[in-house]
Amino acid sequence: MKLKKTLSLVLAGALCVGALAGCGGGGTGGTGTPAPGGATPPPEGTPAGGSSAAGSVYYLNFKPEADAAWQELAAAYTAETGVEVKVQTAASGQYETTLMSEIAKTEAPTLFQVNGPVGLANWRDYCYDLTGSKVAGELSSDDFALMDGESMAGISYVIETYGIIVNTKLLGEAGYSLDDIKSFEDLKKVAEDITARKDELGFSAFTSAGMDGSSDWRFKTHLANLPIYFEYEADGIGDTDAIKGTYLDNYRAMWDLYINNCTCAPTLLSAKTGDDSVAEFVTEQAVFYQNGTWAYGDVADLGDENLGMLPIYLGVGDEANQGLCTGTENYWCVNSKAAPEDIQATLDFMYWCVTSETGLEYLCSGEHMGFVIPFKGNLESSNYLVNIANDYVSSGKTSVKWCFPTMPSEEWKNVLGSALTTYAADQTDANWETVRAAFVDNWAAEKAK
Repeated sequence: MKLKKTLSLVLAGALCVGALAGCGGGGTGGTGTPAPGGATPPPEGTPAGGSSAAGSVYYLNFKPEADAAWQELAAAYTAETGVEVKVQTAASGQYETTLMSEIAKTEAPTLFQVNGPVGLANWRDYCYDLTGSKVAGELSSDDFALMDGESMAGISYVIETYGIIVNTKLLGEAGYSLDDIKSFEDLKKVAEDITARKDELGFSAFTSAGMDGSSDWRFKTHLANLPIYFEYEADGIGDTDAIKGTYLDNYRAMWDLYINNCTCAPTLLSAKTGDDSVAEFVTEQAVFYQNGTWAYGDVADLGDENLGMLPIYLGVGDEANQGLCTGTENYWCVNSKAAPEDIQATLDFMYWCVTSETGLEYLCSGEHMGFVIPFKGNLESSNYLVNIANDYVSSGKTSVKWCFPTMPSEEWKNVLGSALTTYAADQTDANWETVRAAFVDNWAAEKAK
């Protein structure tokens, strides 16, 4: 398989947390550099080397949609090297809780994930310094290292993109094309026209904006990223202890568009799931579906010729040149408190995943995980949505940075999600004020903790 010649999707400018995750050329130590509270493993060997055979790997996976692929990849590594690899996948929205439970056990995860600087704050004492490790040497850019001072606390393992996935066939049946939608006002015009003719057309504009735990992250995190991004851009910052909510009116307008032009009444959204949204999209009940490149496996049966992606327009900035939302909140960390032989086995497994033919096939192929990975061995993607995302970047569109790793906490997201659900059921100014308070006031309260 051909190596990807250009990873334009993952330019340093695509990361809002770049200044925080940093290029820090920290430390001169190699793999043997101990992390706080951690033991120093022996020098790294080859993945099949005898030094790893004494240890084992326990990976606590963040992505439920990738569980089957990780289980298969772990089995393949064990068959090749004899090293045991256990993969456990946390339920959607339960990763932090699961990690807190598992890390306290005798057989704790040796490989886990944090979502960036905010997540790192809770786990820095468990992060082995990856400076000089072979896997860190495979990064395509130092911008994908999560630095904690001079220590490399984590490394990104996937770069992802999200926006509004479009069934272009249905859009055409409604009398429009992607070229007709270049701004929020364009999207609003098209969506409301489809709603006005939905009985005639036989489909709605948007899939249901489900607000149960399997779906609400699309709106309390991914959609909420947009007003944060535009505020950061306007103020020239990369984080803040006191969000102002400058673009919350735009956030409200987009939320209104979603919930009032979807497949169900807004009062029903609290019970709608992520599976409901997928089903509505693949059975052609709706034209638009907010999600990301990771959802390709769910929608691929529609056929690549019937798929497109649009930016999430908010009516802010240079919409003609706005791209999709591109970045990461997925950083691998090695448990510094694990046994030295388990640390070594984990480092070897990570290196094998990003360099071996089998590992790269599983990480990059659309038949498996379909990731764009920030490593030198990244393969040309068979994920059509990834290729659409690449086209946006190569055409000069400005990617919207992932700023949600700077959100104060999971509690902040949950309070915001609850407020959005209440507002959807009763769209009053008073209920939107609750959303504003959840966004602005609770941001300051959670950041102060």
